[in-house]
Amino acid sequence: MKTLIRTIALVALTSAVAFAGEGWSADFKAASEQAKTEGKYMLLDFSGSDWCGWCIKLNKEVFSQTEFKTYAQENLVTVKLDFPRRKELPEETKKQNQELAQKYKIRGYPTVIVLSPEGELVERTGYRRGGAEPYVQHIKDIIAAHQK
Repeated sequence: MKTLIRTIALVALTSAVAFAGEGWSADFKAASEQAKTEGKYMLLDFSGSDWCGWCIKLNKEVFSQTEFKTYAQENLVTVKLDFPRRKELPEETKKQNQELAQKYKIRGYPTVIVLSPEGELVERTGYRRGGAEPYVQHIKDIIAAHQK
């Protein structure tokens, strides 16, 4: 029985990572615990990954770039909260994403939310022109302003 439960948990985790993307979590609760334990800010990406043009552009120009990946890996806990139209998410993930969209009053995509390590809302942002390097600086500025 324990083996079956572990297998189910592993499949769910693997599915969540596959839907979220490399370096991104799809499990908000686990990511929140990690952020608090490690003292890292959280970056939540509310996205329509397979239909939203600005979401796709943000991922291509920023989130998939080495500059962002390196910064995020060292300094952030990243969570992808996806609302796809052409791919199916696990029911638990859909429910979580919908609840968080309501909590943070998401009205459009992409919406990027920065949370403190304690889970406090720090800032809302979204797509910005310029690519990964200026976007990383934007996130650094948000965090620095909050830490003052």
